[in-house]
Amino acid sequence: MSSSSGTGPLAGVRVVELAGIGPAPYACLLLAELGADVVRVDRPAGTARLFDGAMSGLDRSRPSVSLDLKTPEGVAAVRHLAREADVFVEGLRPGVTERLGLGPDELCATNPRLVYARVTGWGQDGPLAQRAGHDITYAALTGALHATGGADKPRQSLNLVADFGGGSMFLVVGVLAALQARSRTGRGQVVDAAMVDGAASLMTMIYSMLGHGAWRDEREVNVLDGGAPYYDTYACADGGFVAVGAIEPAFYAQLLHVLGVRLEGAQDDRACWPAHREAIAAAFARRTRDEWDAVFSSTDTCVAPVLSLAEAPTHPHLRARGVFADVHGAPQPRIAPVFSDTPTRAPSDPPAPGADTRTALRAWGFADAEIDAVAPRP
Repeated sequence: MSSSSGTGPLAGVRVVELAGIGPAPYACLLLAELGADVVRVDRPAGTARLFDGAMSGLDRSRPSVSLDLKTPEGVAAVRHLAREADVFVEGLRPGVTERLGLGPDELCATNPRLVYARVTGWGQDGPLAQRAGHDITYAALTGALHATGGADKPRQSLNLVADFGGGSMFLVVGVLAALQARSRTGRGQVVDAAMVDGAASLMTMIYSMLGHGAWRDEREVNVLDGGAPYYDTYACADGGFVAVGAIEPAFYAQLLHVLGVRLEGAQDDRACWPAHREAIAAAFARRTRDEWDAVFSSTDTCVAPVLSLAEAPTHPHLRARGVFADVHGAPQPRIAPVFSDTPTRAPSDPPAPGADTRTALRAWGFADAEIDAVAPRP
């Protein structure tokens, strides 16, 4: 794999990625499969990589070069790459790249058009900037964690909220916006994507509803947090579950009709919600999950089976849209969205760290002598 460039909407954009975990690799996966020419700078072989590499699936679709950033030669090679790049992505703690001599001041001085994109948990400044954290702690500080889970305790929604929603997605938005700004100004800039900022932004609707009195600052008492019986999950006769999202009155009426349930009280009468939930639960418990799926498949009730990770890739709708691809012998989601004129790249297997060092550096304009200095011939 000598190049990750393609015919997607970002074809022609060159990206240098410093290897990290979580949000930065996923953002670079998106950029690569959108057509950008992304090269990943990995640590020398043998360095531990938590939640990374082929196991995470986040290294796919782009070449890997191995450079030792503790040596002058390795740092010089990254500077060379940055001079040829449109975007530089790093997800290390604040100050780390500066100490390596690879901070934005150094790299942008020799490439003023460079978009220097960095993602951290707490951001580049602020009282917590240097503190360690993970998705769950960033979500905790923004109110996002408080608002999810059951009445008894907050529960994390995997690491989707801060890592990938608040981190990766906002990093990509920042990169694309900075590239657009560069097309007008001719200048690059630093993009400071903080997971705590992004996670807070994802809560915009909930904070707005709270401010207007349409959301209570408690769990499992609101329409969207499992409080409403018409927006919840229900167990079926076989132990499977269905998800119900019948918010609109027409959908709600159809739900009750299909279930054969008659309820006292209005849909949004909170005093009636416990009795409504009990009746709906009893109805769903009479059939298996797949039987209910067949019953509701021809209705507009916003009811769907809760599929396992093993089941989801085989669902006919997801198969018809090509949502999953086979990567490294296992199903992996393709990136979204779908483009009519500049289709995205199909996912490809993640390379071993450093597998493409010589070929990728040559494709980025390194002379053989420069390559030999950082990647001696075997």
